[in-house]
Amino acid sequence: MSKRASSKHKIDRRLGENLWGRPKSPVNKREYGPGQHGQRRKGKVSDYGTQLRAKQKLKGYYGNVSEKQFRKIYAEATRRKGDSSESLIGLLESRLDAVVYRAKFVPTVFASRQFISHGHIKVNGRRVTIASYSVKVGDLIEVKDSSKQLAIVLEATQLAERDVPDYIEVDHNKMTAKFARVPGLADVPYPVHMEPNLVVEFYSR
Repeated sequence: MSKRASSKHKIDRRLGENLWGRPKSPVNKREYGPGQHGQRRKGKVSDYGTQLRAKQKLKGYYGNVSEKQFRKIYAEATRRKGDSSESLIGLLESRLDAVVYRAKFVPTVFASRQFISHGHIKVNGRRVTIASYSVKVGDLIEVKDSSKQLAIVLEATQLAERDVPDYIEVDHNKMTAKFARVPGLADVPYPVHMEPNLVVEFYSR
C-alpha cells in the first residue's frame, strides 16, 4: 500500500476544491491553499499546469494513488480500444477500493483501502487484501460476516452525502455489492469536475 504523503484535507486545500464533497472539508470555509502564501494572487496557468492539476485531482480522488500505479493504469487505458480517457475512468472505478467506497461500506476511499488490507472484504467468496485488485463485471463483493456490525460500516451505509451509482448493485442488509458494468465518465458521481482527457494529454506529451 502506498504511503500517503498528505492528509485528505490538505489535498482539498492544495487543489482548492472539495474533492469528495465532504461537509467537513476546509475548502467549505477557505477556498485558498494552505500556508502563509495560500491567498496570494495566482498567475495564468500554462497548458502543462492545467494538465498537471487534472492529474492531481484524479489521483487524489482515488486516495492519492502512487505515481507508479497511476502510470500503469494510464498505460493499460491507452492499450485498450476506444477513448483512452473513458478507459482510464473505467479502470479506476474497477479498483476494489473504489467499488467498496462506491457501495458505501466505508465513509472514505482512504478507509476503503485500509478496510480491504485488514481483510474485511471478500470477492466471489474469497478474501482479497489488495486495494488495487481489479474487479470484473459480475463479481460479487461482500463484507466478511464478522465485520458487518463494525461501527464504520454501519455509519457509512447511513451517509446521506452520496448515493450508490447505478453500475453497482448493493444490498446493505446482506452487505453485498455486485459490479454490474464498467462505467464511463458521465456515469461516475464525482463531486467536482474531472478531466481525464487532460490526464491523457499530460502523459502523452
